[in-house]
Amino acid sequence: MVVSRSAPSGRAIVVVLASCGLVASFMQTLVVPLIPVFPRLLHASAADASWVVTVTLLAASVITPVSGRLGDLYGKRRMILVSLALLIAGSVVSATTSALAFQILGRGLQGCAMGVIPLGISIMRDELPPERVGGAISLMSATLGVGGAIGLPVAAVVAENADWHVLFWTAAGLGLACALLILTVVPESPLRTPAPFDYFGALGLAAGLLCLLLPVVKGGTWGWTSVPTLGLAAVAVVALLGWGAYQLRRRDPLVDLRVSARRPVLFTNLASIMVGFALYAMALSFPQLLQAPASTGYGLGQTMVESGLTLAPNGLVMMLLSPVSARLIARFGPRPTLMSGALVIAAGYAFAIVLMDNAFELIMASVIIGAGVGIAYAAMPALIMGSVPVTETASANGLNSLMRSVGTAISSAVMAAMLAQLTITVGGLPVPSLFGFRATFAVAALAALTGVLLAALVPKTRTAPELVAA
Repeated sequence: MVVSRSAPSGRAIVVVLASCGLVASFMQTLVVPLIPVFPRLLHASAADASWVVTVTLLAASVITPVSGRLGDLYGKRRMILVSLALLIAGSVVSATTSALAFQILGRGLQGCAMGVIPLGISIMRDELPPERVGGAISLMSATLGVGGAIGLPVAAVVAENADWHVLFWTAAGLGLACALLILTVVPESPLRTPAPFDYFGALGLAAGLLCLLLPVVKGGTWGWTSVPTLGLAAVAVVALLGWGAYQLRRRDPLVDLRVSARRPVLFTNLASIMVGFALYAMALSFPQLLQAPASTGYGLGQTMVESGLTLAPNGLVMMLLSPVSARLIARFGPRPTLMSGALVIAAGYAFAIVLMDNAFELIMASVIIGAGVGIAYAAMPALIMGSVPVTETASANGLNSLMRSVGTAISSAVMAAMLAQLTITVGGLPVPSLFGFRATFAVAALAALTGVLLAALVPKTRTAPELVAA
């Protein structure tokens, strides 16, 4: 059932939910400017301090499918408020301490905010008139990239000009403002799934994902053939296979694997991994190229703030393209739109391989990649929601968000390993080489082209998806 609302009310719902999405995605890059100085600030080794970043990714990966299912069962608005409450709590914890353990706890709680985005997409489907759903979903999907792109220079400016704890107080204030707006503007969706929550399934999925993602993210530090890396990978395979068998036997599973195995859902999720991989490759490689010493002959010697500002336009392009993405989906269907977006991403990396001599050329490359990401991210939830029952939209979108997170985690490991291996020495320190940067761009382009091929395997549809009856 779709509840029609007046245009102003509908616009308010979209603006509030998109704002919450921006704040949630901002948490992913909140501490990036502090990474080089975290060992000193937290009185810890570089390896231990890196957990402040890693734990946010892990928490976001686990929470998205779980919060989506809880939203289907107990209310999507309610779960958004819970997610924002965890963000606020985590921000306050991190703002009031410099102890490593509490920083890790706080950042883990902040990562739980990522459940806001799939929940918000599902509320839009439930609450908005059909003619407004496409544009709203495109805007909400764009926040996944926009928040991080805009947040990076903002966080860098704050980190350079104020006490670093101010970043967390700012995050707490933004979370509180979002929660108040949700309470004031966004109604609770009337659509619920009358079923018990699968607690054992949630624990099994969390354990399997942690064992899978930990060696991916930390393998470069631990060693790819080390006992912890190989041991956790083996445990992940066993745990996820056992979890899958358990889910197939349950009447009300956490994730309906039969629905997830439908061709549109399966190949959309696989394509999402590739697009997530390509997106994070830019976030990791472009700043290093911009900040590489000018003496290398290819680095631009920018500061963290300058490089963040250089890359900020790609996030703005994602936002500005959201209405264009909606029209493409309505005109050609979500499948061709997803293929087009992934193809544009590949073109952006090809541009960067050839033209990377100055800041303007890198801005153009990042804008092209950002445009492709914005188009592709808008098409993914449209494909998912056209293939699942209306009572499972939040959990299905949560699973799709998880696939993007898996892509970014794999990209983090692959890109970091490549840039660490392909180096030159400048001033006695290793710096990624020109060939190393071009190699990472080529791998990212290949991932995007793989996304095109996977999207081509999704069954054809020419129209925007209609609501699917349960």
